Amino acid sequence: MSEETPKSANASKAAVPPAPETDVSPHREMQPATAGAASGRKRRWLTIVVSLLVLVLVVLFFRAVFGRKQPVPPPPAVPASTVTAQEGDIGINVEALGVVTPLATVSVPSQVSGQLTKVNFVEGQIVHAGDVLAEIDPRPFEAQLVATEGQLARDQALLAEARMDLERYKGAYEQRAIPKQQLDDQQALVDQEIGTVKFDQGQVDSAKVQLGFCRITAFVSGRIGLRLIDPGNVILSSSTNGIAVITQLQPITVIFAVAEDYLPQIQHQLALGNQMAVQALDRAKETNLTSGVVLALDSQIDTGTGTIRIRAIFSNENNVLFPNQFVNARLLIDTLHNQTLIPTFTIQRNAQATSVFVVKPDQTIELRPVKVVATDGDTTAVQGVKPGETLAADNFNRLQNGVKVSVRKTEEAQKPSGP
Repeated sequence: MSEETPKSANASKAAVPPAPETDVSPHREMQPATAGAASGRKRRWLTIVVSLLVLVLVVLFFRAVFGRKQPVPPPPAVPASTVTAQEGDIGINVEALGVVTPLATVSVPSQVSGQLTKVNFVEGQIVHAGDVLAEIDPRPFEAQLVATEGQLARDQALLAEARMDLERYKGAYEQRAIPKQQLDDQQALVDQEIGTVKFDQGQVDSAKVQLGFCRITAFVSGRIGLRLIDPGNVILSSSTNGIAVITQLQPITVIFAVAEDYLPQIQHQLALGNQMAVQALDRAKETNLTSGVVLALDSQIDTGTGTIRIRAIFSNENNVLFPNQFVNARLLIDTLHNQTLIPTFTIQRNAQATSVFVVKPDQTIELRPVKVVATDGDTTAVQGVKPGETLAADNFNRLQNGVKVSVRKTEEAQKPSGP
């Protein structure tokens, strides 16, 4: 059977007719496939390009519609009060700490020793010169006066007798009835009696003075202090305390010291006869208590402090100044005229410059540097601002160059409590 199988196979092969000849080259087989692939690639690229164009158009559309940049609104105007620069005069002042010093401080002593029987004043009372403040028992001094007056009368009688004898002696001597020596002795006796009478008269006057000292009176007008001795006690003329102390209040003075650099200007004003004004201010320098003038300069400069003391006098009609009170003295050295004046609180200071916020006509802010010429309390004279220009008066922490402001009404403007 093995031999028959190959034969059958060969017979089958011989029975199959041969295939017709065809072109089997690679180019003929791939040509249709390559053309289709190229066409597909073109379609894909076209699709991609179209999609990109559509995407770009969509992006541009949305950006044009929704991404349009809106205009930024301007910042709101800052509300601010304003003041106007003025033209006027300003004083150049020197300030110093002063002490109220009375012109007179008088202890009321007793000039005689005796028992204090009466006190006629109330502690802290205003007394006047000549007022009787206290009384001492006068009886011992009245008795002494009577005794001295009696001695005076006796010696005056002796003097009269001696003078009569002298007249008789003169007549007798003219008649050569007595010697010259007797006449001279009588003349000496008369002179002796005259001296005795004068001595007695002095004793009488002294007794009267001592009796007058029993009424203790005020030597100056002023406020009397606390009583130092009570009625019923014996007061001695040798006591240094007295019964009270009177301090003169009207007028009163303030002593203060200024730097010696101001001495030439002060001397110049005093040499011209000008009364230099002085103000007495409270501790906060906000209230003018009273006004006065310079009374005198000290005789020398204190080398330790480089200052000179000045005494100013005040009428003190309302008793606003009290002895030993500390006050701030403000001395007017000179007055500058036709200056540009602005409120002191409108000035802004830092380490670099001094400036103000000027409100321009278009309601915008200009930060402008200025030079301070002089300051007098709440008013300052400056250079760099013209009279009539408008300055911001508050909200300084929100202001800067170019900021728009909304000006409040004048009655709303207030002095700011802070920057």
